[in-house]
Amino acid sequence: MRAHNGFYGEYGGQFVTETLVPALDRLEEEFLNFLRSDEDRERLDGYMRDYAGRPTPVYFAENISKKYGFDLYLKREDLLHTGAHKINNTIGQALLARFMGKGRVIAETGAGQHGVATATAAALFGLRCTVYMGRTDAERQLPNVRRMKLLGAQVSVVEIGQMTLKDAVSAAYRDWVASVQDTHYIIGSAIGPHPFPEIVAHFQSVIGDESRVFFSRRGGLPDAVIACVGGGSNSIGMFRGFLDDRGVELVGVEAGGRSPLPGDNAASIGCGIRGIFQGCLSYVIQNGTFQIEDVHSVSAGLDYAGTGPEHAHLHDTGRVRYTSVDDAAALTAFHELTRLEGIIPALESSHAVGYALRQAESLAGKTVLVNLSGRGDKDMDIIDAMTGGES
Repeated sequence: MRAHNGFYGEYGGQFVTETLVPALDRLEEEFLNFLRSDEDRERLDGYMRDYAGRPTPVYFAENISKKYGFDLYLKREDLLHTGAHKINNTIGQALLARFMGKGRVIAETGAGQHGVATATAAALFGLRCTVYMGRTDAERQLPNVRRMKLLGAQVSVVEIGQMTLKDAVSAAYRDWVASVQDTHYIIGSAIGPHPFPEIVAHFQSVIGDESRVFFSRRGGLPDAVIACVGGGSNSIGMFRGFLDDRGVELVGVEAGGRSPLPGDNAASIGCGIRGIFQGCLSYVIQNGTFQIEDVHSVSAGLDYAGTGPEHAHLHDTGRVRYTSVDDAAALTAFHELTRLEGIIPALESSHAVGYALRQAESLAGKTVLVNLSGRGDKDMDIIDAMTGGES
């Protein structure tokens, strides 16, 4: 679906300081103008094809399929330049920044993939770049910090709060408020005040569009489509390709962490309540006095206390079923995919694979598509720490 007056049903909006509303309204206007420009859309398509590596393949995971008794297909976003789906959005938004005449971009990052993709797009288009990253994430995703710096970005380490993605988003907003005249905020997830969720969903919808074309050409759509959900960019990009296909079950998999207890997970829809967080109304993990709770996930990219407003709406309408898997199930799926298919997935994507493997009995004989949103190079230190170096 598309946002209507800045909302997806009841969710979304612009819950920001009044001084920022004109900038958001201008951003929406410029985004719509960008979409109307044939020249700019053709330029974007060219970079997606020749630079990022689109279209990405849909791969039949034959070995896992034989073991678990259902046909598992993987949308290989991990094969894109920089190793994840994030480049779809950053190239689009970097071109939008140039379209608006902005010479500087900023971004937040958790797992580091969005930061790397933003730094990559900034280098490509000659834009100054600052990436905000919590210290906790910077330490557990050090290879991506090095990549960002190598690409010419300034990495600003955030040392407040849990020092994870939520705190990086807050720091990026503060920068944008102070520098909006010459700076565009390339937000990485389908979160924040309107029009950010719509912009991100638009640039990521190529994932679902390509996937639907693949299956249509085969003569039948998948029975189920599964994607991991944190802020929700890879999943909303995938789901948008199938929302009108009522025979296709859509499943969003959140981070179940260590347990369902407060502070032990990052399942915003499963364990959160409605609330306003970082500019929009959605589901948020908060306590009885509406203070944001600490969250946890083995994957830095899912370690976030909220989710995108479109996901909140899709949950309430029942079109997408949201569930979660814990750290252990994600790690099991990581190793299964690595050893059976020779594909090392990101820990974020491992949650989606983990759900599919856990539901193997109910999925028996069915065709299942999982969005493999990124590759796992960045997670090797985490894997070694969790397994004592016995990967």
